[in-house]
Amino acid sequence: MNSRIQFSDFNLSKEVGKAIEDMGFEEPSPIQALAIPLIQAGRDVTAQAQTGTGKTAAFGIPVIEKIDPSKRVVQAIVLCPTRELAIQIAEEFSNLLAHLPRIVVLPVYGGQPIDRQLRALHHGVHIVIGTPGRVMDHLERRTLALSDVATVVLDEADQMLDMGFRDDIEFILKKIPQNRQTLLFSATMPQPIIDISKRFQNKPEFVRVQYAELTVPQTEQSYIEVKDREKLDVLCRVIDLSDPQLAIIFCNTKRRAEELAGKVKARGYRAEELHGDMKQSQRDRVMGGFRKGQIDILVATDVAARGIDVDDVDMVINFDVPQDVEYYVHRIGRTGRAGKSGKAITFVAPRDFTKLREIEHYAKVKIAKIPIPSQSDVAKTRTLVMLEKVRETIRDGGLEAYTRIIENETEGDLTSVEIAAALLKLQMEQGSVEPVEKRDEIAFEDTGAEVGMVRFFLGVGREHKVQPKDIVGAIAGETGIPGKAIGAIRILDTYSFVEIPKEHASEVYTIMKERTIRNQPTKIEPAQGRRA
Repeated sequence: MNSRIQFSDFNLSKEVGKAIEDMGFEEPSPIQALAIPLIQAGRDVTAQAQTGTGKTAAFGIPVIEKIDPSKRVVQAIVLCPTRELAIQIAEEFSNLLAHLPRIVVLPVYGGQPIDRQLRALHHGVHIVIGTPGRVMDHLERRTLALSDVATVVLDEADQMLDMGFRDDIEFILKKIPQNRQTLLFSATMPQPIIDISKRFQNKPEFVRVQYAELTVPQTEQSYIEVKDREKLDVLCRVIDLSDPQLAIIFCNTKRRAEELAGKVKARGYRAEELHGDMKQSQRDRVMGGFRKGQIDILVATDVAARGIDVDDVDMVINFDVPQDVEYYVHRIGRTGRAGKSGKAITFVAPRDFTKLREIEHYAKVKIAKIPIPSQSDVAKTRTLVMLEKVRETIRDGGLEAYTRIIENETEGDLTSVEIAAALLKLQMEQGSVEPVEKRDEIAFEDTGAEVGMVRFFLGVGREHKVQPKDIVGAIAGETGIPGKAIGAIRILDTYSFVEIPKEHASEVYTIMKERTIRNQPTKIEPAQGRRA
C-alpha cells in the first residue's frame, strides 16, 4: 500500500499541499501519478485520459506551482471546448489556489458579458481558462496578451477538433512563445490529434490511463438522492432495513471516515473506521474483528480498502460519491464475491449528479434510483425479522421451563397474545422503532378529499412561515413517498390541509405524528369533512 506514489513525493508547496488535503484527495489518481512528475520536469506531455480520472488536477497542480504571483501577466492558458468545462476547470483551480490568494484565475467563454472579462484582464490575471472562440475574440481586440505564457494546456482536445476549433487552436498556439511547455489531454487519439501534437509539441511524453473493467455482475447497484445533512439518518435506515452481516461504508477523506465512524458507533452499531494513516497493528485489529463478526460495519477510505480481502461483504455504501470513476469500480467490487450476491448503494447529493453520470458512462452501467427508506419500512422489516427469530426458537424447542414460568407467574390474567405483543413492543423499543400497523387497518372516514385521497389537518400555517414546499419536503423526506404523489395543499394562518393517496395515508399519519415542519410539531389528524 505504501509503495504507491503519494502527493508528498511531488515536493509541492505547503499551500498547494494543504489545498489538496482540504479537497479530500488521499493519494494521486493514476493519471496524476503519471503526468505530474513529467510536467514538473518541464516535459511536453500528451495524455489519453477521460473525464472522471482526476485529469484537471493532473495539469492544474504543476501549472499552479510554476506561476510567479508577483508578475501580473498571463503565464498559463488552458483551452477547452465548452463553457461548462471552462467553469468546472476554473472551480477546480480555485480550490487548488485556496491558500494562494495572490494567484488570479479567469475563465473566459461566450455567453458571459465580455465587460467583466475585460475589467479582470485589465487588472491582470495569471491563468486564463477559456474556449477557443472567446480567447480568439480577446486576441483580436488586443485585450489578451500571450507573450508571457510559459504553459499551454489543450483539454479534451479531440472534442475541440470535433467542434471545428482546429484553426482557432492553431492561431492561438502561434501567438504563444515557442519555448513554452505544451500539454495535451484527450479521451481519444485520432490522427488529427497526433498531427497537432507533432506540429506544436516538443518530443512529448505519451501517458495513458485505462479504466479498470467492471466485473461485478453479482452486485445490485443503486443510488439514493439525499442531502448531505440527511445522510447519517438515511444510512442508519438503510442498515436497519437491509440488516447486512458485513457492510463497508466508503468516505472520500480520512477525516470524514473518522467522524462518521464515531457517529455510527454512538448510535449503537458495531462499527470501526479504517484509513490510510492507521498503523498496521490497528488495521490488523479492525480486520480481525471484522472477520470474527465482532464488527458489522467498516467505515473506510479508498486507500485503506485495498487491504480488505473478505468474501462475505454483502453491502457497500458509498457515503460520498468517489472522486474517480476507477474508485467506484474498486469499491463495489468489494461485495458480490465468491459467487454471492451483493448490494452497492451510492448516496448522491444534488451537486454529485454530474459525477454519477460520468460513472455510469465510463463504467458502462445503469445505476437505478431507489427511494429513501421510511421509518415504517424499517419497522416492518424489524418486526418480520423478530417474528422469524421467534419461529426459529419455537422450532428449536426447549421452551418448557419458560412456559411454566409464564403459566405460574401470570395466574391466567394475561393472554398469550398480550404477552407476545408486550415482549415484541419491548424488543422494538430497544431499537427506538414505532410499530406500524398494516395500512388498511386504519380506516379513515370521509375527510373531504378527492376520490382515492385522504385529507389531513396540520397544525402549522402561514404564521409559522410554512410554504407548500415545506409540507411536501417534510412528508416526502420522512416517509419516502414521492413528492409528486402528494395532492392538494391549502395553507391558512395557523393550520393547513394536505391530501395524501389512500394507500400511503396510514404510513404518513403514523410517521408524521412524531415529526416537525419548520421546527413545529405537525399535530397531524385526519380532516373533518370539508368545512374550510
